[in-house]
Amino acid sequence: MELNIKELSNGIRIVHQEVTHTRLVHCGFILDIGSRDETKEQEGLAHFWEHMAFKGTKKRKTFHILNRLESLGGELNAYTTKEKVCFYASTLKEHYNKAAELLFDITFNSTFPEKQIEKERQVILEEMAMYRDSPDDAIQDELDELVFENHALGRNILGTEQTVGSFTQQDFFDFISTRLDTSRLIFSVVGNISFQKALRGIEGPLSQIQSKRSLYVRSDFSNYTPKVKIQERDVSQSLCAIGRPAFSLYDPNRFKLFLLNNILGGPSMNSRLNLMLREKHGYVYSIESNYHPFSDIGFFGIYFGTEGKTLQKAQSLVLKEMSKMAKTKLGTVQLHMAKEQAIGQMAMAEENYSALMLVYGKSLLDHGKVDPLENIFNQIRNTTAEELQEIAQEMFNPDILTFLTYKPQ
Repeated sequence: MELNIKELSNGIRIVHQEVTHTRLVHCGFILDIGSRDETKEQEGLAHFWEHMAFKGTKKRKTFHILNRLESLGGELNAYTTKEKVCFYASTLKEHYNKAAELLFDITFNSTFPEKQIEKERQVILEEMAMYRDSPDDAIQDELDELVFENHALGRNILGTEQTVGSFTQQDFFDFISTRLDTSRLIFSVVGNISFQKALRGIEGPLSQIQSKRSLYVRSDFSNYTPKVKIQERDVSQSLCAIGRPAFSLYDPNRFKLFLLNNILGGPSMNSRLNLMLREKHGYVYSIESNYHPFSDIGFFGIYFGTEGKTLQKAQSLVLKEMSKMAKTKLGTVQLHMAKEQAIGQMAMAEENYSALMLVYGKSLLDHGKVDPLENIFNQIRNTTAEELQEIAQEMFNPDILTFLTYKPQ
């Protein structure tokens, strides 16, 4: 399937792929602005902006925004990460123009009505309380804080009660005006629509946006120090999180670490950690490891919950499995199977066209191009057992890991 990319004179880029065997079109704006781009006083502002985009524009009130696509069977959504804010929609192909116009409106014409700010402030405070009541979420956020201590990457995307309680209408306008850069903004379209029709629905409005370059520069993370922290919490089982910094989006080893992580504790039932801790010993209901690359650094983490009496045994088994991968090279058959599994998972993910639309936008922002999936497959296929072992020796060194444990009170 052909990929089309067009850059407008203001720097905004449009990426498109036509998929004829679907009735739907998925489209969205991906902005290279996230929670790490906030000052300490602005903590939670990007996420609050994501909420407020649906609360009023120069020509629409909340109801008209929410009803515009939903009444046609479409979906309107948004999310915030450490480095991105995304506003996106899925709709029948005949309603693409309405979806594109609505997304343009909430992205560029939000008015942040003061009454709506007060209402949404309470919604976000409830969201924060919900996360605090979920120890599985809380331990992941706290591990970020420990690994990326005193840096924006370690701060909670939701913000704090103090910062969320302080934001005014002007704060939103100021944040967007200093962070928005039209060369760091993508409109992505995947679905049953030609490139010409996709352009007709969005190129006109986007061309009216004035070219803007932001002087803001992200501060890189450095000076990592491993830590061990044990907390008593109101939990029924012990929770453990283990993590450390990892490779960035631009590190040539990132695909190798993706493969290594998949073998160790990826989403499949046959991951080494799942087979050892759940299937063999019955110590956990679930255990996972994950790897998230950012623009200057990455993050690697492992999470599981277990009974208090089996905590030390479970933690020892995790470290043992990591040590095995550092000490013992994968056999030829093991390596081949691991590669095929990772490639199969990525190929299946490509069938989710809404997710693919977002992947294209993020890839174009981060790398200036969209790599064909086959290129990524080839990088995985060309990975050697020796390379994986070297990365395991570097990443799985227990002296460099941070440990966070929640124990029942």
